[in-house]
Amino acid sequence: MHANTDRLWDLVDARAPAATELADAVWAVPELNFAEIRSCALHAQALHDAGFHVTPDIAGLPTALLGEAGNDGPIIAFLGEYDALPGLSQQAGATIHQPLPGDGSGHGCGHNLLGAASLLAAAALKDWLAETGFPGRVRYYGCPAEEGGAGKGIMVRAGAFAGVDAAITWHPGSFAMVFPPASLASQRVDFTFSGRSAHAAAAPHLGRSALDAAELMNVGVNYLREHMPPTARVHYAYLDAGGNAPNVVPARAVVAYSIRAADLPEMLTLADRVRHIAEGAAMMTETTVTCAVVNGMANLLGNQPLEEAMQGQFERLGPPPFSAADRAFAATMRATLDAQQIATVFRTLNLPVKPDMTVCDTVIPYLPNRGRSMMGSTDVGDVSWVVPTVQALGATSAVGTPLHSWQMTAQGCSTLAHAGMVHVAKAMAATGAALLRDAALLERVQAAHASQIAKQPYISPMPSPTA
Repeated sequence: MHANTDRLWDLVDARAPAATELADAVWAVPELNFAEIRSCALHAQALHDAGFHVTPDIAGLPTALLGEAGNDGPIIAFLGEYDALPGLSQQAGATIHQPLPGDGSGHGCGHNLLGAASLLAAAALKDWLAETGFPGRVRYYGCPAEEGGAGKGIMVRAGAFAGVDAAITWHPGSFAMVFPPASLASQRVDFTFSGRSAHAAAAPHLGRSALDAAELMNVGVNYLREHMPPTARVHYAYLDAGGNAPNVVPARAVVAYSIRAADLPEMLTLADRVRHIAEGAAMMTETTVTCAVVNGMANLLGNQPLEEAMQGQFERLGPPPFSAADRAFAATMRATLDAQQIATVFRTLNLPVKPDMTVCDTVIPYLPNRGRSMMGSTDVGDVSWVVPTVQALGATSAVGTPLHSWQMTAQGCSTLAHAGMVHVAKAMAATGAALLRDAALLERVQAAHASQIAKQPYISPMPSPTA
């Protein structure tokens, strides 16, 4: 069995130069939610070159795609992403904040690496299946708009993952480890208040202020914060504050709310309470309100047998093989961070703070109940409700580098990032191989998933387009 895994890792190494080229090419053309036209095309070409059959426009999304290879047998899926973030443009390798000319977008979450490593793992596993003759199929899903667009949620709603036996993915970061299945279910809802305009001095009694309604809603939600679970989060931003003429009673105002909670039922309950507050604000001001769910994400469901299988591959693989130059670069980048930023990255994962660690020199031990420290949301959560899913962290940056930062963008084309990307691709590919050659493991993985869904079936946090 170990000889088979060693051969699989050789196949990853053989395809690593092409994956590195793909990661750097995507880094150079940062594109935002649902607009990843060039990045998607780069992944489609890489899949063609690796011998996959490619299907574009998955779930009706022009920047989603599917690559598939293999024969009859279990289907193992690898999930990739390639969207960037606004405002995080940065010169590669620069250790000061040095934005590039252009629209200001950048890969401050490492998604250029994310898609490339997932595709690398899928391609190596495809090659391994061809050599060994094991039955099985490999799929690579190119998933758009993770950064707030909930692309995978749309794909789940469309049934794009039907037939998949297990899904494997990862995220760039500072450590090599199994990602704790801890994220918040979320919904983004836009509330539009409609009233009646009037001259604010001559006839204020004739006006019905939509802005008043929006402000009263915000006050009401602020009072709600005392009475919601401590892990829940509610944030808001004005999209339309009623114009810029103070002598006109505003007839329209729009406020966007992000509503998060520990799991889907809790989040949906909280979202209903927020809606009731909006309706009350409309009643108080004699305005009307409509709400539109823009996107939503489920919380991550863990799968202990699958997580243990991935941990076993990490432990056999050992820590990433960083060079002396990688370590020196990491130390330089780390000097741009303050102690609080560094400590927060450790604490988010419930790890003991090691202020002198510059790169990940170990595989982090697996703890089934590591805790729910991560307070963000991801659309991988939706996939985890319909398919047994495991997520890794890959050590692609100096320890302590925050996500969504110029420092993360700056490290995205470094040899340090490339080494961590190839390392995590080996762990993912080997996890896929373990599922294909061990029917009992796959059965345990699927049984664990089924037991969770039996207790709480999946409810999409996004209504269907016809709803």
